[in-house]
Amino acid sequence: MHWRGNRKSNNIEDHRSVKTSSSGFGGGGGALRLLPLVFKFLGFKGTVIVAAIIIAYGLFTGNLGSMLGVSGLQPATEQADSSKPVQQSAEEKELVDFVSVILADTEVTWQKLFEEKGKRYKEPKLVLFRGAVKSACGLAESATGPFYCPGDQKVYIDLGFYSQLKNRFKAPGDFAQAYVIAHEIGHHVQTLLGISSKVHKSRQGLSEIEANKLSVRLELQADCLAGVWATHANESRQLLETGDVEEGLTAASAIGDDTLQKQSTGYVSPDSFTHGSSAQRVKWFKIGMASGNMDDCDTFK
Repeated sequence: MHWRGNRKSNNIEDHRSVKTSSSGFGGGGGALRLLPLVFKFLGFKGTVIVAAIIIAYGLFTGNLGSMLGVSGLQPATEQADSSKPVQQSAEEKELVDFVSVILADTEVTWQKLFEEKGKRYKEPKLVLFRGAVKSACGLAESATGPFYCPGDQKVYIDLGFYSQLKNRFKAPGDFAQAYVIAHEIGHHVQTLLGISSKVHKSRQGLSEIEANKLSVRLELQADCLAGVWATHANESRQLLETGDVEEGLTAASAIGDDTLQKQSTGYVSPDSFTHGSSAQRVKWFKIGMASGNMDDCDTFK
């Protein structure tokens, strides 16, 4: 891809120095770990009194789950080390620059396409993190992969995912990496257009199988929108090189539900698909690239 030297986005939030975890009181088990020691010195009545004080204080401050170390009640906490810059390799720094340039390019494309429809495009934020991150959609770990949270309209990505994309999913190349970002931005477009909220409402009350089918259609539409971006980026800014399209198609195929299920379980269960098969993802990415028109990305027909 011809991306070096292009404009970078101002919407990058770098949380790589932020340590995110479930807080506790004195480690795993929280204050509950101290009760045997209290019992040893104060006896049963003393232990009951101390426990009552802890519970009352926790309820009053709203930190009961944190103090007791109960995982279901523990809030996610974040600690930022602002005393020193983010430690990163030269390769990771280049990835940060790349992500910022691709995000900026999606901003240009979608601003233009929204304006043509008389709409306003609200630029999303992209959050870089390591290990785990707290979002409006809850606490997520790197194993989740890149994701978009409609609650705060942000894209989240641990740059380590790109190593998995190359080595585990056998989808190397910068355009494969750009496709991942463009797909998540596609979800942002769906949110702004009200499509995501309609799908969410429609899923309620449906069986798991039928709800999954709607999820698949939503994901395939995001693939198509990624293709729309790629076409406009290339036509307007000559972003693509020979072989880039193949990289994108390889990435779309590599993360199809059927391919992932074969790798993990050895068999395929179409009723459990949530993102679409490899063939479906490639098909809709191609449709978006071929037309460059988001109106052609209606996967719900």
